Amino acid sequence: MEINSYADTFREELKDFQRETEKFYLGQIDAKQYKGFSGRFGSYAQKGGKASMLRLRMAGGRLTKERLKFIADMIEEYHIDKVHLTTCQTVQLHNLNGTDVCQIMEKAIDVGILTWGGGGDFPRNVMMSPLTGVEEGEYFNVTPYGEAAAQYAMGFITKIKLPRKLKIVFSNTPANESHATFRDLGFAATPEGKFDVYSAGGLGNSPKMGVCVKKGVEPSEILYYIKAMAETFMAYGNYENRGKARTRFMQDTLGTEGYKAAFLEKLDKVYEEEKDQLKIEVSETPITKAGKGQIFADQKRVIKQKQPGLYTVVYHPIAGTPAPEKFRQLYETVKNMDQIELRIAPDQTLYIINCTAEEAEAVLKATQDGAQNEFETSVACIGSSICQVGVGDSQKLLSALVEEERTWGFEDGVLPVIHISGCPSSCGTHQIGKIGFRGGVKMVDKTPQPAFVLFVGGCDLEGQERFGKELGQILAANIPGFMKELGEKISQAGMVFEQWFPDHQKELEEIAGKYIIK
Repeated sequence: MEINSYADTFREELKDFQRETEKFYLGQIDAKQYKGFSGRFGSYAQKGGKASMLRLRMAGGRLTKERLKFIADMIEEYHIDKVHLTTCQTVQLHNLNGTDVCQIMEKAIDVGILTWGGGGDFPRNVMMSPLTGVEEGEYFNVTPYGEAAAQYAMGFITKIKLPRKLKIVFSNTPANESHATFRDLGFAATPEGKFDVYSAGGLGNSPKMGVCVKKGVEPSEILYYIKAMAETFMAYGNYENRGKARTRFMQDTLGTEGYKAAFLEKLDKVYEEEKDQLKIEVSETPITKAGKGQIFADQKRVIKQKQPGLYTVVYHPIAGTPAPEKFRQLYETVKNMDQIELRIAPDQTLYIINCTAEEAEAVLKATQDGAQNEFETSVACIGSSICQVGVGDSQKLLSALVEEERTWGFEDGVLPVIHISGCPSSCGTHQIGKIGFRGGVKMVDKTPQPAFVLFVGGCDLEGQERFGKELGQILAANIPGFMKELGEKISQAGMVFEQWFPDHQKELEEIAGKYIIK
């Protein structure tokens, strides 16, 4: 079923959203009541209750030229002053009033964007490896399977009630950029052209790696696993305590092997009930464009695609927050380029795929304002200045660090990519960063001060997955000093972080110890 087949139902529900949004802005319902309703539509009130956020869900972060134009048009028509790329491959529009959020939500339907289920206790945006379909060395293109999953899971919104949100992801290589091995339900591609399926993982409080429930699954059978996941979640998930309602907590109540057995029992039942009804046949959309020209090999922001003569341009806006006018500039740059598509990555990078060498040069010129080195591609959630549940201002911290880092003069790679979350929910994926920070507050002389908990040593590579070690809390004002001292130590060793850290973690902890509040 195509996403657009749900459009009429969604349009009907928008009348309810408009009514409840009016009530909220008139003060007739409070923020908690409104949040319980608005999440279903992909929108939340921001901190302070004076503005709204709208989350544009697009499976795999696929931003077509039509959608890019739509976002640029909305930014200009509604004078939107903040846009954020999320780690779940969506675009968030911020600082909207109650009328504007309703209008943009409805207009988005015409370009195939349904914000339905963008928040709340529903299947969320289906994630995929961002370069699937064009990446050299990928096991296979997972795009058609991710799209099929998104279409199927959207049907759950009106049919079932889940305990909490459900995140479904697909990966095409062991790089595991979409975190298939530790999300609610992950399909990790294998060299044999099949999927290994992982379930009941997740970041946040009490993070868990996923349970491998089945290896070597035929891609045509993914919908059976999605239905079995929903059935297992409804049978064993916690409807009473939201703090323990995510799928990963089923590992605590059932045990790892008990959870696997419960999932497989539901899977058998789904196969028995559905027979062949959930088997899918998919086809790839071929890239027919002929490449020409060549990019110099030392261009760090260009990736050679598996399609001969075609390239991907890498653009990472600082903190995942591009200037709003950038969307118009990008559209004007690519609008006449054949088969160009943008992809939002889980690390907030924006990839512009299917460029010829000449086109890549033009896109490079249009994206010079992005990250200039590895450290500047660091990840940050939207943070406490906007998010209702945010505690730390992750955007402010990363922006300050980048500004400072540009004065330190370290070689590229001395400081690694860091991941910053404003709260324990891990929207900035701090738990899998080589260095991660989680927002909080520390009382100093009876005065609350912004502070962040430091994590080190996380990794998301398939087969090497681990969550970072929690070291302690550092005042936000002192984090630049910590990062500078760390960079100096690594520079003195003549190494980059990737080379230095494995044998020097104790030294890092000693440096951190100078800054951690006892």
